[in-house]
Amino acid sequence: MNDITLAVATRDLATGEFHGVNEDAELPLASVGKLLLLAEVAMSVEGGILAPDTPVTLHDDDYCGGSGLLTALSARSWTVGDLAVLTAAVSDNTATNALLRTIGLDRVNAAAAALGLSRTRLLDRIREPRTPQDPPTFAIGTAAELSGLAALLAGPGGWQALMRGWMRRNTDHGLVPALLRHDPEGDWLANKTGTDEGVRSDVGIMDGRIAYAVLAHGPAGSEHDLTSAVRRAGLDVAARLSAAKAPASS
Repeated sequence: MNDITLAVATRDLATGEFHGVNEDAELPLASVGKLLLLAEVAMSVEGGILAPDTPVTLHDDDYCGGSGLLTALSARSWTVGDLAVLTAAVSDNTATNALLRTIGLDRVNAAAAALGLSRTRLLDRIREPRTPQDPPTFAIGTAAELSGLAALLAGPGGWQALMRGWMRRNTDHGLVPALLRHDPEGDWLANKTGTDEGVRSDVGIMDGRIAYAVLAHGPAGSEHDLTSAVRRAGLDVAARLSAAKAPASS
């Protein structure tokens, strides 16, 4: 479809080689924007600002439909670490809102800017439904900046390792890795996906060698085509992974 925008960025973690298509297009991210929140939580834990066992009591307005489990569970108090795992593993909207209320939107965006994400930011909390009076979307950003964040997360630092651990628990392998043979329960992939009306996005690290960001945006009703476009882009990411793993010719 001509009205679909596909943005792709990959970074070879060994050589630093970068490839991009529409990589600077600023697009809605859906739940991929939760990576910014998780990064600030991980850095705060690493810096001793926030303890992972700090209890957070859910407020009534934290609850949000869409993805997640907390709307179906009875407990009203969870730790910061629990909420981070739920956000990363099942993209829990209620957990996201509780964490975002605890951390603060401005603090999340300031941390993202400090990491080099000047055009990738959160605009609001998660809302289901989103009304005309609300900000138009949860988060926006570029594939170039998000692939840079993914590359940063491959580093050996403490907060990066913590965040990779959360991302490896992601249960959604239906976008970039969908057409690739892999063990969904292994550590081959650390990623975060986002799905919304007119949005399909996936950002992560593949086999510890390639950092990628694939963002697709189109009109409402184009979701099947968006998913197909992201999956085809996943084949290109895997091809770059194969090239990165191939021995250099003598």
